[in-house]
Amino acid sequence: MNTYFQKLISDNNKRVVDYYHHLHAHPELSFHEFETAVFVQNELTKMGISFRSGIGGTGILGKIEGKNPAKKIIALRADMDALPVCEEVDIPWKSKNKNVMHACGHDAHTACLLGAASILQQLKNEFEGTILLIFQPGEEKAPGGARLMLEDGLFNECKPEIILAQHVSVDYPTGTMGFLSGMIMASADEVHIKIHGKGGHGALPHLINDTVLAASQTIVSLQQIRSRLCHPLIPMVLTFGKFIADGATNVIPHEVQLSGTFRTVNEEWRAEAKNHIRRIINETCAAYGCTAEIDIPDGYPCVINDTNVTSKARSFAAEWLGEENIKTLEMRMTSEDFGFFTQKYPCSFFRFGIKGETNATTGGLHSSTFRMDEKALETGMGGMALLAWKFISN
Repeated sequence: MNTYFQKLISDNNKRVVDYYHHLHAHPELSFHEFETAVFVQNELTKMGISFRSGIGGTGILGKIEGKNPAKKIIALRADMDALPVCEEVDIPWKSKNKNVMHACGHDAHTACLLGAASILQQLKNEFEGTILLIFQPGEEKAPGGARLMLEDGLFNECKPEIILAQHVSVDYPTGTMGFLSGMIMASADEVHIKIHGKGGHGALPHLINDTVLAASQTIVSLQQIRSRLCHPLIPMVLTFGKFIADGATNVIPHEVQLSGTFRTVNEEWRAEAKNHIRRIINETCAAYGCTAEIDIPDGYPCVINDTNVTSKARSFAAEWLGEENIKTLEMRMTSEDFGFFTQKYPCSFFRFGIKGETNATTGGLHSSTFRMDEKALETGMGGMALLAWKFISN
């Protein structure tokens, strides 16, 4: 990397930290990122970057045009939404919105993309092509802001050749980046069930349908999908975290509600497994004289990194940080709506480490004590700007 580019990164570091502090203190839930969107638009305006807003809700698409704008088009994506978590970390920029917190680093993602935008805007006369800036709502909540932005014509006017996105990683130290080609994250579908029966007195089970027992057996029976119906070499998770039987010690309710998550890394098996889920639920409930309402809305697809794009991105990052600071990621059963982008375009989803002295003992992602090392923002901003610069120039 030339010294001028590194100077731009250093010069923009304080700006990114300020962005991060503001965004962290003012988190907004999925599809309610109204003030966040205004903040992003105001900063883009200050930089002289044109944009479209209101895409898929609060989504924004910025555009940096260099010389010969149509020669090559690269897109960079950051998510903007926070989580329904009450922050327990006592820091000056602690969340001001009760029970809402940036506990997954989306504030850092947005701040880093704004910082990268500032750098790339200053370099626009030195490259040929166009860099698109995607500020996306609703990553944390189905149907996913990525899907809604695409359906709302995100790229109708300008289609990218590749799309890059990044995420913070609590597993790796500040100053590192991680990459993995191919399958990197699982699909995710929600499973919602309402089991109906004739409730009544718990002391008279022969006169009622035991909806609680039917629900309990349904959860157990569904586990045979993983153990007996799924190919042993296909990763899969079927977990139920919500079980509502609003009865009493001696009252069996008429209805029991179950909600869970189904994840896998094989799209063909994903479709087949949903049929097994529905069949087993209906047959198990019928055995107890109950009926079931089943809702399995289409969730997030698998995230699959393009091998060529990811290999180049890793090489570019290694030139900057040194090979010793480049990690090979493990495939995860967590999910990301970035999968909607990877279905349609060559993409790479990578991570940057945020573990430092200030957060060595704090909580992980989605926890009330999550905290990141702010020094990592330079890597997040610089990495995004560098990769865009390298891809647009090569």
